[in-house]
Amino acid sequence: MKHVTLSDSQLVTLYKNGDDKSFEHLVHRHKSKVFTTILLIVKDIYIAEDLLQETFIKAINTIKTGRYNEEGKFLPWIVRIAHNLAIDFFRREKRYPNVVLEDNMRILNTLDFAEESAETAQIRQETFSKLRSLIQKLPEKQKEVLIMRHYAEMSFQEIADATQVSVNTALGRMRYALINLRKQLNKHNIQYDKVFQAK
Repeated sequence: MKHVTLSDSQLVTLYKNGDDKSFEHLVHRHKSKVFTTILLIVKDIYIAEDLLQETFIKAINTIKTGRYNEEGKFLPWIVRIAHNLAIDFFRREKRYPNVVLEDNMRILNTLDFAEESAETAQIRQETFSKLRSLIQKLPEKQKEVLIMRHYAEMSFQEIADATQVSVNTALGRMRYALINLRKQLNKHNIQYDKVFQAK
């Protein structure tokens, strides 16, 4: 039977049963969609290529260990893996996001000072560490938009495209993320700059 005529779920089943060619065909079939998803977020072809490879390796491991259960939904599943890996990349790489709250107040004025004291540097690091922790506790969709906006520095149109929602939905999720974040900052008594106005 030719692989071309088979559905994604049939190809996955064949791959589970030891037919490596069937997975090659899945990669060929969906590679460009997965790559585009990653590239929209990371905006770097080389990083996107690395994450594309990582996505398919993760998919192989999941299928081979019998944990794949997305019958008939291979594409949304693999796109979700790619999306999550791209977001994780920014969590790891960009330690100091420039988060602006809904009323244009910044969490710490993130301008770099030429001669920052060890104490100031320590406070700054601790604050951003707490901030990352609070961001992780946001509802998933709010957290996703906030990370894409402030870590990946994506426009709301790019966020809408990457998450397959309208621009208004992306803006709404961002607004709620910032409101929730502000409540947590106040609750944990974390200082944010009340003077600095966003550009």
